[in-house]
Amino acid sequence: MQPLTVHRTAVVYRRRFAVLAAVMAVNFSMQLLWIGYAPITTQAAAYYGASELQIGLLSLVFMAAFVPLAIPASWLLDTRGFRFAVGIGSVATAVAALARGAVGGSYAGVLASTIVIACCQPLLLNAWSLVAGNWFPERRRASAIGQITLANLLGTAAGMVATPLLVESMSIAAVQLCYGAVAALSAALFLTVAREHPPTPPEPGEMRVRTQMLAGLRTAITTRGMGLLLVAVFVGMGVFNGIATWIEQIVAPRGMDAEQAGLVGAAMLGGGLVGAVLLSWLSDRLRRRVAFLVAGLIGAAVSLTGFAFSSLPWQFFVCAGALGFFLAGLLPLVMQYAAEETYPVPEATSNGLLQLAGQCGLVLALLMSALRTAAGSYVVSLSSFAIALLLLGGLVARLRDPRILRAATD
Repeated sequence: MQPLTVHRTAVVYRRRFAVLAAVMAVNFSMQLLWIGYAPITTQAAAYYGASELQIGLLSLVFMAAFVPLAIPASWLLDTRGFRFAVGIGSVATAVAALARGAVGGSYAGVLASTIVIACCQPLLLNAWSLVAGNWFPERRRASAIGQITLANLLGTAAGMVATPLLVESMSIAAVQLCYGAVAALSAALFLTVAREHPPTPPEPGEMRVRTQMLAGLRTAITTRGMGLLLVAVFVGMGVFNGIATWIEQIVAPRGMDAEQAGLVGAAMLGGGLVGAVLLSWLSDRLRRRVAFLVAGLIGAAVSLTGFAFSSLPWQFFVCAGALGFFLAGLLPLVMQYAAEETYPVPEATSNGLLQLAGQCGLVLALLMSALRTAAGSYVVSLSSFAIALLLLGGLVARLRDPRILRAATD
């Protein structure tokens, strides 16, 4: 166990908003790079002389790389801090993203560059709770994580909407070069603005006791309710990422084109933007976690059922927006719940475990493709996942709010 440091006084610094903005910027660019091919799968396949599955791989590789790299990324964040780890990850991402645009129509070059970007992703995603813990008071940490989630969703939404529009006036390689420039600018902003922690802690009398990595993992995994949260994130993020990856193929059987598919994806992400901010703010305000988690899982199950059986464009838009509201809105709450319930486990460790579970949702994304019917329908997989979310909502209802939150409320 690392040395105990007790801080008697606390100051909340305005710089925390600049640090948060810098972290949001690099996460925005990462999601833009992740989703950049999903809404133009058919066009990209023709441009690179590849199959649609190979183009889908450019998104799925992010989830595949996360699985072996999540724990090493959390270790680096715990030992060297988020400024060092995220700084390295954002710079390497920018270089690889620019290279992805520079290789032109070479699918092999694009895949190689994408793998490098995907390997940097855990350094950015696993830092969310650590940034919130270092810079924000306890009553505002879920909201801070919600803001980073908001940036992630904005990046995905921008890629969904902008990519089909941009390819009408420039080549796919040129579009990727533009996205690389965005990544470079966000990396420069992070290196300029980010600081590891303020001079004094944001919480009065806060005790920073941090266990070592392996001990922290054991504590987190064995904490009551953590296993259930990992399953919930696995299903929730797997469904969310799977729909984002296969959105064009999901809506195509209903007569919708690539541009409409991008708008449906944008509706899901738009709902997520609202949910990530509103639900985390309400949870912090009311000092409740479990009630919001249960409501979100049930709401996601109902929305996913509607999405699976939608036949008209407006139905897809409404159900996608509601699904994004509940699924994306839950992520900040789950992360803060885990950080509070597993304390004194480092935030990067609990955050990393949840992100790892979510990225393992690659299995569900692949399952969605495998269960696709001959007519191109995804109803079987989507309705099955809706049932799983509903069952998880019932199980999560048996949990209690984190002991730290209960103590602070009392």
